Amino acid sequence: MDGGPTRTAALTPNDDVAVDLSAVQRQYARPDSIPFPEDNPYSEAKSRLGKMLFFDPRLSGSNLLSCASCHNPSFAWEDGQPTGTGHGMVRLGRHTPTILNLAWSEIFFWDGRADTLEAQALGPIQADVEMNQAMDDLIAELQKISGYQAAFEAAFPGEGITPDGIAKAIATYERTVVSNKAPFDLWIEGDESAISESAARGFVLFNTKANCVACHSGWNFTDDSFHDIGLFTADAGRAEVIDVPELRHAFKTPGLRNIVERAPYMHNGSLASLHDVIDHYASGFIQRSTLSDDIVPLTLTARDKEDLVAFLQTLSSDDDPVTIPALPN
Repeated sequence: MDGGPTRTAALTPNDDVAVDLSAVQRQYARPDSIPFPEDNPYSEAKSRLGKMLFFDPRLSGSNLLSCASCHNPSFAWEDGQPTGTGHGMVRLGRHTPTILNLAWSEIFFWDGRADTLEAQALGPIQADVEMNQAMDDLIAELQKISGYQAAFEAAFPGEGITPDGIAKAIATYERTVVSNKAPFDLWIEGDESAISESAARGFVLFNTKANCVACHSGWNFTDDSFHDIGLFTADAGRAEVIDVPELRHAFKTPGLRNIVERAPYMHNGSLASLHDVIDHYASGFIQRSTLSDDIVPLTLTARDKEDLVAFLQTLSSDDDPVTIPALPN
């Protein structure tokens, strides 16, 4: 795109905003490769093991819940429910976040209580309200399965079956869960016909008047940070993890890739549609002392709102079907 012709969105004469799309679009270019940490580099054996563990309900105390029970590829790696369901069919307090594109994330969970994807992988397994599995019991159970003995040996030669190996294998597999190119990406690459004029206007609004880019930046559309966006909630969010009063009710910014398939929305699943989300940001938020400085009333027309939704729809990709692995007995 560098050195190419200047592109501008299709704006009507009543619009007072013009944007050099070529300059703005560069920040949204897809990365060329998946990043893996130095202390957990990629291997096919490790990813294959991680996928088995991810889909295996024996990782839960009841032998009924797997990671995939909540992170279902059919729902863009969420579960389609307002809030998750844990051990004993107990309804959890927060919406299940997607694992899509987490390889580029730097902090995990809605409240950021895990610093690595490896730490995130072990959290739900051991949480009594989620998968409710004691790690010592899980290790003992996996050690009795010859297929897992061989899989761990292939992935971690000479190390045996350990919590560290479980975490590294699951995290490695999760890092391979990446959304494919979407119509938006094709448009970024120069295909003017890939998205509609309405979506192109929505992209301009996203980066200007609506100011969505203040939090939803970069190719995965997240700043990986925490904001109080004025939702009605008793959940303290980030302030439960670090004692900073200003972060009360602040939650991690979700990425927007495949967002259409990930309804309902927000940390508590309280908004059913993208139209509801836009209405919330336009005028539906609660004014309080911890409200993010970036959350201000917006003057959006009905067409503006439709254009924003049209743009968000272009972020959905046609991803490869996920095959369920054969699990060892």
